[in-house]
Amino acid sequence: MHITSGTTNEPAPPATLAPRKRLRPRESQRSTLLTVLLWLCALYFILPLFWLIVASTKSNTDLFSTFGLWFGKSFELWNNLVSVFTVRDGLFLQWVINTVLYASVSAVIASILATAAGYAFAKYQFPGDKLLFSIILGAIMIPLTALALPTYLLFNTAGLTNTPWSVILPSLVSPFGVYLMRVYAADAISDSLIEAARVDGAGEFRIFWQVGFRLLGPGVVTVFLFALVATWNNYFLPLIMLNSSSLYPLTVGLAQQQAASAAGGGAQALFSTVITGSLVSIVPLIIAFLVLQRYWQAGLTTGGVKE
Repeated sequence: MHITSGTTNEPAPPATLAPRKRLRPRESQRSTLLTVLLWLCALYFILPLFWLIVASTKSNTDLFSTFGLWFGKSFELWNNLVSVFTVRDGLFLQWVINTVLYASVSAVIASILATAAGYAFAKYQFPGDKLLFSIILGAIMIPLTALALPTYLLFNTAGLTNTPWSVILPSLVSPFGVYLMRVYAADAISDSLIEAARVDGAGEFRIFWQVGFRLLGPGVVTVFLFALVATWNNYFLPLIMLNSSSLYPLTVGLAQQQAASAAGGGAQALFSTVITGSLVSIVPLIIAFLVLQRYWQAGLTTGGVKE
């Protein structure tokens, strides 16, 4: 008897394309909710800047008699700018120069020191390195206002109060910058690259400056911007360190000008002037971000190349 098996030699039917997966209603709602939250966050950050721009175009009368988020009856931006740079014999320009000096010197040196320290913690092993790095991490959690009074007493003993050094020297230390560069250097610089440079006869300082520092470019720019913004917006430290108005940065100078306007008693009303000065004070920061963002883009492109 011939027994046939249950299998057949007929070709299997062609596989059909699976239908495209549709987005579930819950996922769609989640995406909509995230979009709304992102728009709300964007408005939260943009709205004060928009108010500052609008208020800078108003006179003192329109500033208090018109809607805050729209322009006034007259466009007074040019007159406000003239007032900013001419009131008190052009002292605002001296405040700008002081702020640029304090912020630029502090940011450059702080970024170099943080980069060197982060590179050392990431690529070298020495006695007490973990303990020292833990101390630096603990320093991040200490608020700067808690260190203001001890810093003042120290600088007063050294005779450095009411000098530019009293603002620059405390700003040279960036514990967060050291932590950031330590994490960045651990992945951005290969140990084999350092060993190859040593085989070629390069010293440790030359390896750091000509090899490591260039590879850490995006991280250096990040630390530089953090230090620049922190020193530029610093108010409490210059307030307790400086006594002469000719040494004030923009933060302290504009605050003193605002206090004089709000005091009354025959003082000149400079509310529009102070607001316009605040607008002018953020323009250099915006320019710095726009100029330095290309270094971030270059760093992201370099990191996307597979070895």
